[in-house]
Amino acid sequence: MSRDLPPLNALRAFEATARLNSVSQAAEQLHVTHGAVSRQLKVLEEHLGLALFSKDGRGLKLTDAGIRLRDASGEAFDRLRAVCAELTHDSADAPFVLGCSGSLLARWFIPRLGRLNADLPDLRLHLSAGEGDLDPRRPGLDALLIFAEPPWPVDMQVFELASERIGPVLSPHFSGFEALQQAPAQALLGENLLQTTSRPQAWPSWAQQNGIDPQALSYGQKFEHLYYLLEAATAGLGIAIAPEPLVADDLRAGRLVAPWGFSETPAQLALWVPKRSADGRARQLAHWLKAELGG
Repeated sequence: MSRDLPPLNALRAFEATARLNSVSQAAEQLHVTHGAVSRQLKVLEEHLGLALFSKDGRGLKLTDAGIRLRDASGEAFDRLRAVCAELTHDSADAPFVLGCSGSLLARWFIPRLGRLNADLPDLRLHLSAGEGDLDPRRPGLDALLIFAEPPWPVDMQVFELASERIGPVLSPHFSGFEALQQAPAQALLGENLLQTTSRPQAWPSWAQQNGIDPQALSYGQKFEHLYYLLEAATAGLGIAIAPEPLVADDLRAGRLVAPWGFSETPAQLALWVPKRSADGRARQLAHWLKAELGG
């Protein structure tokens, strides 16, 4: 019947003593007392039922069993030290891979990437774009930035960053802009609204919140992704609906206008981090994102 390994502290005390050939030096290296090392050596000998040291004048001499254990433990601890150093180095040097939609990446993240790199230079953020196919559970992705509604997955650490607010936007170049910018929201019933297949409920949800019958809405051209939808709106091709952060820069620059404001939805813009790989970098990024969104 196999026996358990000796206590790790006893093995560490032995390895240091055998390597340095001194209980005092081992105690100094391990930041413990001389007596603590001596007690651990006694524990190890009692566990093994063997003498590992013999008296040699005022010092110690390894027995044959001690020599065998010294060689084995030295090799094992050297290997552990090397692997731990590699892991620490890899963790420090590895980029933090963040998944997000292409729309969020292009319209919100990239304009702020220089500021993020300046504020968090050690993060080494790498962005991975996708549309509905990004899963933080798959290898190679450290976190996901996503608009979603609770409840949250139990295997995720979720940092809630901002409530989602959506609203209609149009360009000053849109043919009906002058009439619409002063009109009530009901005026949208006379327009063919641009829509996206990735968020089919956006228009009906906004309409319901603003006292408009969703069934009365009329739709025009449909786009596969929100990014294309907003490019079309910016080009003056029609009225789109979008989350506020994705059009904030366009609103400030006057490329788009939001005459009817934005309405809060049950969704949150949140950072999803698998609990198995959550670390300080994710929390650091979440704090930066929340501050940036709040600004």
